[in-house]
Amino acid sequence: MNAPAQLAHLVPDIQQRPVPAELLATLQSRFSSQCSTAMAVREQHGRDESVYDVPPPAAVVFAQNTQDVADAVKLAASHKVPVIPFGVGSSLEGHLLAVQGGISIDVSRMDQVLSINAEDLTVTVQPGVTRKAVNEAVKSEGLFFPIDPGADASIGGMAATRASGTNAVRYGTMRENVLALEVVTASGEVIRTGTRAKKSSAGYDLTRLMVGSEGTLGVITEVTLKLYPLPEAISAATCSFPTIEAAVRTVIQVIQLGVPIARCELIDANTVRMVNTHSKLGLREEHMLLMEFHGSPASVKEQAETVQEIATDFGGNAFQWATTPEERTRLWTARHNAYFAAIQSKPGCRAISTDTCVPISRLADCLLDSVAEADASGIPYFLVGHVGDGNFHFGYLIDPAIPEERERAEGLNNQLVARALRLEGTCTGEHGVGLHKMDFLLTEAGAGAVDMMRSIKRALDPDNILNPGKIFAL
Repeated sequence: MNAPAQLAHLVPDIQQRPVPAELLATLQSRFSSQCSTAMAVREQHGRDESVYDVPPPAAVVFAQNTQDVADAVKLAASHKVPVIPFGVGSSLEGHLLAVQGGISIDVSRMDQVLSINAEDLTVTVQPGVTRKAVNEAVKSEGLFFPIDPGADASIGGMAATRASGTNAVRYGTMRENVLALEVVTASGEVIRTGTRAKKSSAGYDLTRLMVGSEGTLGVITEVTLKLYPLPEAISAATCSFPTIEAAVRTVIQVIQLGVPIARCELIDANTVRMVNTHSKLGLREEHMLLMEFHGSPASVKEQAETVQEIATDFGGNAFQWATTPEERTRLWTARHNAYFAAIQSKPGCRAISTDTCVPISRLADCLLDSVAEADASGIPYFLVGHVGDGNFHFGYLIDPAIPEERERAEGLNNQLVARALRLEGTCTGEHGVGLHKMDFLLTEAGAGAVDMMRSIKRALDPDNILNPGKIFAL
């Protein structure tokens, strides 16, 4: 069934470019067993967590160092063949799909922590290192890396999509926490952006340009990150609410009062039920805030008491505390598994995930109207949100064999994004644009700004080989 015109982004623009046999032979010669054309390997690298089905890349190169990446890009560039960076495949918006064919460069074997500079609170890693591996490496120094998108994503992928997650309300996003990069350009040249210094006024900020570029301007091969001291005390709490509005109003009050809460997650009653079933928890099946407080024992106690008092004013009840690491891990693991809990609640379904973010003062207006629309649609959904910074996600659960369900869910997403933009928000708070939000970016940024992005892309990648077909059309 053809998608209606207003939902044109249901079907990506697939324009496969030829990959010459000569290139494949040269790649096999240069990389030997590090290059695969096996269909199973190609298919693994030709799908992510999005709803799109796209033909896989023609080959996969498993890079083990920066030189491998540079050589692969140079060979592809000589034939004007696309290259698509691949980390762990956890993206949600079609970022790694080979819509114009080409080769996938898998950096998961580039998984070394290169240096830890505890005195300066920095760490330098290869792009295939995952966030959990970073924290395992630095915890003996009394440090941690706070960006937590839920999935155990690769650091390179997190930088490329400008990821954030549950801790962003206090510690910011990848934009604030990447100090420097090593990047392979479209010609195969290796460049460095930024330094380990905390600030710089030297020239254009190429680091920020690359962070969030989704592999369209270069392939990230090294990342220097900020670290933070492990808090002296950490406490997590859950609080149930009779309505979503009560929970959201509590969050708005907490943020506007300047309480330095580290995490503040909304989980609606639908999702609590799914999480209970999936993770074998006994959470009260009402709308819930899951919060975490960092600091000294005294400051954590003060923060928690303030939040509990505010929540009580809005009808919050059943405050429950998790002070041991095991209890906290169990709660946050359940939250991070909400996506998989939802998928399992409807066997065979796929999730269309939304990702809007609005100013905190407009959160209730945006969220409540969107909940009413989702309820009226009849489509099962889950709702979670990093509501401390105005970011929330619906996951509409659809049967991929029923096009009408897909169209209805995409219609809900369209309405949600339009509402967020009217309220001076954004179409994506952390997932990135990829394929799914290309139309939305044009609406949000305007034709002039997108044309400027195109000019940058053409200047840095004149043959359009770096992850083509993403963010905007050329």
